[in-house]
Amino acid sequence: MAAKKYHVKKDDTVMVLAGKEKGKTGKILRVLKDDDRVIVENLNMVKRHTRARQAGQESGIVEKEAPIAISNVMLVCGACSKPTRTGYRILDDGSKVRFCKKCNEIVDK
Repeated sequence: MAAKKYHVKKDDTVMVLAGKEKGKTGKILRVLKDDDRVIVENLNMVKRHTRARQAGQESGIVEKEAPIAISNVMLVCGACSKPTRTGYRILDDGSKVRFCKKCNEIVDK
């Protein structure tokens, strides 16, 4: 089976389209391909109660990012600073890159 292709990648800046974090932007830390979810920096924070597992390790409440469905985020273009859909182009050197559908600028570095 072929690998899944997504409209966003790690280190992309995205805007959340739905849920309690709607309208906020952040950087993608991880893409969870098995679950079709992403973890966005400082968004969808949850509190995790942890127990000390080893001697010297502290127990307590830890805040961490929870996954967001990948369909609920949209890439923010670096050139026009707006959330946008992306298309794909093949450049003259044969590399495949994403481009912004609003301003036609190449999104990939």
